[in-house]
Amino acid sequence: MGIDYYKVLKVSKSASEEDLRRSYKRLAMKWHPDKNNENMQEAEAKFKQISEAYDVLSDSQKRRIYDLHGEKALKSGQFDHPASPTRTSSGRAGRAFNYTPRDAEDIFAEIFGGSDAGYKGSPVSCGARGTPRKAAAVENQLPCSLEELYNGSTRKMQISRIVLDDTGKPTTVEEVLAIEIKCGWKKGTKITFPEKGDYKFGAAPGDLIFVVDEKPHPVFKRHGNDLVVHNRISLLDALTGKTIKLTTLDGRDLAVPIRNVVKPGQEHVIPNEGMPISKEPGKKGNLRIKFDIKFPSRLSADQKSDLKRILGRPAE
Repeated sequence: MGIDYYKVLKVSKSASEEDLRRSYKRLAMKWHPDKNNENMQEAEAKFKQISEAYDVLSDSQKRRIYDLHGEKALKSGQFDHPASPTRTSSGRAGRAFNYTPRDAEDIFAEIFGGSDAGYKGSPVSCGARGTPRKAAAVENQLPCSLEELYNGSTRKMQISRIVLDDTGKPTTVEEVLAIEIKCGWKKGTKITFPEKGDYKFGAAPGDLIFVVDEKPHPVFKRHGNDLVVHNRISLLDALTGKTIKLTTLDGRDLAVPIRNVVKPGQEHVIPNEGMPISKEPGKKGNLRIKFDIKFPSRLSADQKSDLKRILGRPAE
């Protein structure tokens, strides 16, 4: 017999027109290629077979010939007892039936576009070229610590979204998405999960987008690929030198010796100790130490005299 269309549609041989329609809707929504990006070839083949089965079984003439002679005879027209015989000039019965398959997308649009299907329009509207219209993307902020953006990390995000179930009805599902945060990502970086947004009537699901945001850090501030840290030192340390101790974003203890005189507003730059550069693996920006010199609020007479002497000004 070839293909068993009843098994394809998962109905009995006594299935009514409503049974066929209901089963087709459930299976077509499950296997439509637009809903199966990861296994599109398999989905397309099953979708076409489901549509072909519905086309045959929902047409009384095709179904009668199929039930009597099978799929191959139906498609070839080679059967002994035509369903609707005509008479030839010799008076003998001849075949008037010619099998013409319908396009799978036409069947889909007809079923989901009819008012009796419970829809005012097709669940997936298409443009002039047949491209499914997508719902608007949904954006969510993804707050990240500076440590995460320095070292990279994996985030598990649980989402709830509205999808169509196997019967074509909207339902809410829970899903966990894994977000791989890459070293060096900046504020505003977007991570897109195609078609993970909510189902919207008349359109394919939109994309779900997470937008990276930076949480404030108690020590470091980011400027592009550089890290900036403010360090307040005494006037004595500014004049005589000091070793600045820092803990880096990856947990290392960093000692930075300052040997020269530090002037107000001066900046000390340490190469390759800034943020990783995401587009240049192995490279980092700079660490910039900005100094704020704390001047004493008052000096004693002896202190003033000592300073004058040390700095080269004779005492008065």
